[in-house]
Amino acid sequence: MSTAPIRQVGFVGIGTMGWPMAARLVRAGFDVVAADAAAGRAEAFAAQAGGRAAGSAAGAAGFDALVTMLPTSTDVADVLRQAAAALRPGTLVIEMSSGVPAVTQALAADLAGRGVGLIDCPVSGGAARARTGELAIMAGGDAGELRRAEPLLRAMSTSVHHCGGVGAGQAMKALNNLVSAGGFLIGVEALLIGQQFGLDPAVMVDVLNSATGMNNSTQRKFKQCRELWSSAAARLGPGQDHTAAARLSEQLAGTELIGTGRDDAVSGDTGPGGTVADATGPGDTGPGEPG
Repeated sequence: MSTAPIRQVGFVGIGTMGWPMAARLVRAGFDVVAADAAAGRAEAFAAQAGGRAAGSAAGAAGFDALVTMLPTSTDVADVLRQAAAALRPGTLVIEMSSGVPAVTQALAADLAGRGVGLIDCPVSGGAARARTGELAIMAGGDAGELRRAEPLLRAMSTSVHHCGGVGAGQAMKALNNLVSAGGFLIGVEALLIGQQFGLDPAVMVDVLNSATGMNNSTQRKFKQCRELWSSAAARLGPGQDHTAAARLSEQLAGTELIGTGRDDAVSGDTGPGGTVADATGPGDTGPGEPG
């Protein structure tokens, strides 16, 4: 394990979350070399946010640290395979995707045999807090490696929680998303029930936010989703219920969200046969987050 300070950082994945995160590192004084699968995106980042652009993952891998902020663990594994020859002993891989803990543990074990460390540091807070550097980071890995990465992590966040060994951060992120989704779904049910009693949903949200029913969804999602519901009402006509949002999405996409049967697909049932729109609410995961 290297104890050398991190100054030069390769950053692979300049997407919705990765761009503002990497930009925070540039502003904090790190020498950032960006890479992305989308043609021209790394060059655009370097021109607009600073740092340098690499033409490939390998071109971003020969530095003190390599940050990955990608859609899936499969993408991370592909990037690390592409970068394998460029990774040098002492480099620290900082895996910030909302990945699969077991896959990340296997990647860490493989890298350790070559003298390369890996810690997993998924984030929560969404793109808005990525831009302001107010993300929450859930970290897993060796305590010494985390201390080495702390200046970099602090440049992107207001809180870093060491959750345990490699994979623990991603496990905690998945559990956080589970709890968040639960709050969203039960909140929607409460608004629907209240509306049947003649309560104004906007008033209900205000009450929840001043009482013990307050949660992330009541604070950050319900009123912010108003445009979606308004669009559904305007496009589909009056008298629509909560499934209108799913129908609107179907119309815009030119397809249908169908489970075991069409009746189930728009029923609001989040179990088997339920529509994707019913089973998932706005998330705050990493790169897409997802979060």
